[in-house]
Amino acid sequence: MGSCSGRCALVVLCAFQLVAALERQVFDFLGYQWAPILANFVHIIIVILGLFGTIQYRLRYVMVYTLWAAVWVTWNVFIICFYLEVGGLLQDSELLTFSLSRHRSWWRERWPGCLHEEVPAVGLGAPHGQALVSGAGCALEPSYVEALHSGLQILIALLGFVCGCQVVSVFTEEEDSFDFIGGFDPFPLYHVNEKPSSLLSKQVYLPA
Repeated sequence: MGSCSGRCALVVLCAFQLVAALERQVFDFLGYQWAPILANFVHIIIVILGLFGTIQYRLRYVMVYTLWAAVWVTWNVFIICFYLEVGGLLQDSELLTFSLSRHRSWWRERWPGCLHEEVPAVGLGAPHGQALVSGAGCALEPSYVEALHSGLQILIALLGFVCGCQVVSVFTEEEDSFDFIGGFDPFPLYHVNEKPSSLLSKQVYLPA
C-alpha cells in the first residue's frame, strides 16, 4: 500500500512537473532565452525518464530523477537571483541569451499593463526583429513573474525529491522479495528447480 501511494504521488507530480516545464519552455522560446531553453529541455527529458521509471519499476531512472531534482532546485535559485539582481547579477546582461539575442524576457516585453519602449541596437546590433524592449509602469514587475515561475519549479522539485527518495527506498526494500526484471530474464528461477519428469514423455523410440 505504501509503495502504491508513493508511486501514485510521484506519477501525478511528474505529470504536473512536465506540464509546468512545457509552459515555461514556451515562454523561454518566445523570449529567446537560450540557456533556460537548454536547461528546460534536459529537465523535460529527465522528468519523462522519472515518470517511466516510476511506472515500470526502474530504480535507476527514479534515482536519476531524484538527483536531478536537487540540481533543478539549484538552477532555479540561480534564476531567481539573476532576475532579482542578487549577488551582483544583472538581468540586463546577456548571460541567459549567450549574446545571440537582445531580448531579456518575454514577460518583460509583453507583460500586460506595461509601457514598452523600443531601444535601438548599439554596436554590432541585433538581427531584425530582435531589438531589446524595456517595460515601465508595470503593476507587477516582470522580474517578479520570472521569480515566481522559478519558485513554483523549486516547490515542485522539492516535492519530487522527497517522493523520489521514498520510492527509491521502497523499491530497494522490495528488491529482495520481488524480481522487477523477471520479464527480461531468459532463464527464470522456476526453470532451474523444475524436475525433469516431463522429459520421460519426450523420449524417442526407434522402430524394431
